[in-house]
Amino acid sequence: MTMSVSLLATAAVLCAVGGLLMLTRPLTRILLGAVIAGNGINLLVLSSTGSAAAAPLLYGVPLGRVTDPLPQAIALTAIVITLATTAFLLAMAYRSYQLTGTDEVHDDLEDRRIFLRAEVLGERAELREEYRAGSGRSRQDRARYRKEHRRLRARLRADRALQARGRDAGGNLWHDVLGADPEDYVNDKDDDRGAAG
Repeated sequence: MTMSVSLLATAAVLCAVGGLLMLTRPLTRILLGAVIAGNGINLLVLSSTGSAAAAPLLYGVPLGRVTDPLPQAIALTAIVITLATTAFLLAMAYRSYQLTGTDEVHDDLEDRRIFLRAEVLGERAELREEYRAGSGRSRQDRARYRKEHRRLRARLRADRALQARGRDAGGNLWHDVLGADPEDYVNDKDDDRGAAG
């Protein structure tokens, strides 16, 4: 079984470009990356079959001249899976654009809160160690320590306020997450967003 170097290089480039696109934030680029990587993998699987030979029929063809049908079946299955993934990602990108006005994937608020808390606690521990290591603590040192401590506390408070605004999207889980028609926003008297949703 021989493999064409040009097909192998093309498949490797397609997989690399698709992988890089899938690492970005916008869902449309993730969608394009999934499609391009799927095509690269299909090309890799099909090029691994070697040169073309006779059709794999049951009778009348010697077994030594038959093409292996397994890579073709795998590629056909991969095409169907790529199509389903494309439809799913396209629906996600459309819904994200409807809700937020952009298709960019945002950070999870809880993950961001945990990271910020760990960062602030680390800075606070360093500040405390630096303050305690100083032998002569003057008023200026204490004032600087308190100022830095207040700044770190303010960062945590600002992040909590941002999270509270993010949680209070509209109050209706069905409309906010699962989606409502734009007419529902206009007709809903309890929703303060009106037609902007």
